[in-house]
Amino acid sequence: MSNQPKTGVERYVQAAGQLAQQRKQDLAAMRECRFDTIAVHGLYTASEALNFNQGAIIEPVYLCSSQAYRDSDEMEAALSYQIPTWCYSRIANPSLYYLENTLALLEGYGFGGEVSACATSSGMAAIASATDPFLNVDPKNPHQKINFVSTCQVYGGTFQQFAVRKAQERGIELRWIRNSADLGEWEKAIDENTRFVYGEMPSNPGLAFFDLKAVAELAHKRGAPMIVDSTVASPALMRPLTFGADIVVQSVTKSMTSSGFGIAGAVISRKNITSTFGPEEMKADFAMYLKTLPNRDNGQNLSPMNAILTLNDLRTLRSKMDLMSRSTLTVARFLEKHPKIERVDYLGLESHPLHTLARRYMFLVDAEHDSAYGSPTNRYGHLMSFRVQGGAQAARTMFDGMRRIWRATDLGRIKSVATIPAISTHQQQGEAGRELADIPGNMIRLCVGAEHPDDIIADLDQALACIDGKVSRPVPSTFSVGGASSARLVD
Repeated sequence: MSNQPKTGVERYVQAAGQLAQQRKQDLAAMRECRFDTIAVHGLYTASEALNFNQGAIIEPVYLCSSQAYRDSDEMEAALSYQIPTWCYSRIANPSLYYLENTLALLEGYGFGGEVSACATSSGMAAIASATDPFLNVDPKNPHQKINFVSTCQVYGGTFQQFAVRKAQERGIELRWIRNSADLGEWEKAIDENTRFVYGEMPSNPGLAFFDLKAVAELAHKRGAPMIVDSTVASPALMRPLTFGADIVVQSVTKSMTSSGFGIAGAVISRKNITSTFGPEEMKADFAMYLKTLPNRDNGQNLSPMNAILTLNDLRTLRSKMDLMSRSTLTVARFLEKHPKIERVDYLGLESHPLHTLARRYMFLVDAEHDSAYGSPTNRYGHLMSFRVQGGAQAARTMFDGMRRIWRATDLGRIKSVATIPAISTHQQQGEAGRELADIPGNMIRLCVGAEHPDDIIADLDQALACIDGKVSRPVPSTFSVGGASSARLVD
């Protein structure tokens, strides 16, 4: 009797079970592959292409808002989450499915447990998605005074979301960690009312770094999940889940989408996270819980076009991060010796106070299996910052003198981009907030792209010469607001 075809809703559940089993086998097979193979293929197999996508070798963009069902039974099974469904692109979409599985595989590379991912509309949406579920009132203890702990050296948008949206507007206690390399400060801040512990490493723009494994252990002792923003490193250089983190946040807009074509974020979590708070289904599979419940209702999930743009960029992530890391180290060494530079922050420099710690965590994935290296090889990413002698005005003069490097608030691009954090990405923090995070007015953040480092060094050299007036800085021949008209740079 058990082998007879089922009827109604049950037949769809039975068919979904068979498909799930096939995808489970595909997942197991892909987990045996190297990082680059995973980045190229994800879970998009020839069988998937032939059965569902007319044999398309590249994952299609599903530019449709909703899914049709064969009958009422399939609709009921789908919308009660008994079978896989995407039903509506605000909730899910096949293009997101391909991206999310790839992200989970890459972030979980080398991690023994199960991993899932939820793609979001931006990195900030990912941070909100990853943290807000832990800050709800506990119905069993409605008067509990909850708190959360975070490094203060974070991206400016993160600082605002934590300090203003959560602490100021919602009255939740925020405990900043000033020196994230000090384990004693972490231990003092985390207690039984801490809902989550958050760290950004390496941080943007100051390159703060901490002993993740030790901090995760401190969080877990108090029953709090460890959440890590690993955007600057990407899974090509560091995978926090392998060091004890429960949840990883990625601004996929950055290193992963190096073309600059798309905006995206992601929450990647291991199964069965550590948390004394929240429903069991949230702890069992946090990313899927987000996707099917909070983000379903709040509408933070990613668009299909941006999903595919991101997926296409991911295929060469390891080689790009290797190239840009090597170039950034070359540039950092040049700036470190320049008389007009007060200080260079780059974890790859032996002179950096956190270099030894970073060496324990940041490696080019699979370098030991690469014929070019043949052994574990440290790489430290594309982001660096430096401080110009002479104060904020000298930094602005030098910044305005750049000709090859783009002036923008972006990072992780195939093209080199620079900004002054105090007047851009971290401006809204205010002077006190910037002082807390050690972001002075003479700091310039530089993300080195895939150009030859000699050309980036030449541009920096001539821009630094502008400080003494030895080189005239370029001025725009026309003035435009918001890109309404194009401006050409002339000498």
